[in-house]
Amino acid sequence: MAANSHIEWTEATWNPVTGCTKVSAGCKNCYAERLALRLQAMGNARYRNGFKVTLHEDLIDLPKRWREPRLIFVNSMSDLFHEQVPLEFVRSVFATMDECPNHTFQILTKRSSRLRKLASQLDWPPNVWIGVSVEDSRVLSRTDDLRMVPAAVRFLSCEPLIGSLAGIDLTGIHWVIVGGESGWGARPMKTEWIREIFRACRKHNVPFFFKQWGGVRKDLTGRKLGGRTYDEMPQVVAA
Repeated sequence: MAANSHIEWTEATWNPVTGCTKVSAGCKNCYAERLALRLQAMGNARYRNGFKVTLHEDLIDLPKRWREPRLIFVNSMSDLFHEQVPLEFVRSVFATMDECPNHTFQILTKRSSRLRKLASQLDWPPNVWIGVSVEDSRVLSRTDDLRMVPAAVRFLSCEPLIGSLAGIDLTGIHWVIVGGESGWGARPMKTEWIREIFRACRKHNVPFFFKQWGGVRKDLTGRKLGGRTYDEMPQVVAA
């Protein structure tokens, strides 16, 4: 349930929760759902419930065993702020992160309203980054919820980017990731949508990370934008 990651903006994944449910258009071709069902078919015990929300109590303390500092994506196969994840379980995950100051933890959610609701009931150590997915203008309100969270780093994942985010307000945002959808059924991403976000990042001095063009064969489309790669990261990292 934890491994070195091929995700460009992190180094490892930690999944004390697996499974999720769809909440917006960005979820249509969920990579995690496809992978979970594949693992279930292969007999992986962690995915005996397929993509139903499942808590893995025995994995809460796992990062404490990792001695070398890592960037860790929390719940790459789920959403920590899913309604079916109890507050006490969320607090247990946060307690582990607090006890592992050598690591930097990256949490990403589409459930920004629950994040905002629970934020005041959680401790936010400086090694915890929190982000929301913003795939098109219909979910821009998630950025307003995110701004209410007292995290050291607040970031946006505009992936899969399936619509324009023209005029996006990056006040209080510390990092932006942009990427196209990948795999079968991938919806196209327009260059102008990327440029709109890039210009907003430069205007607000926000680091810009271009993850991928996506498509059915993302290995062929690559990661270059205008002939170069953008791997910019926030300056705040765990001590």
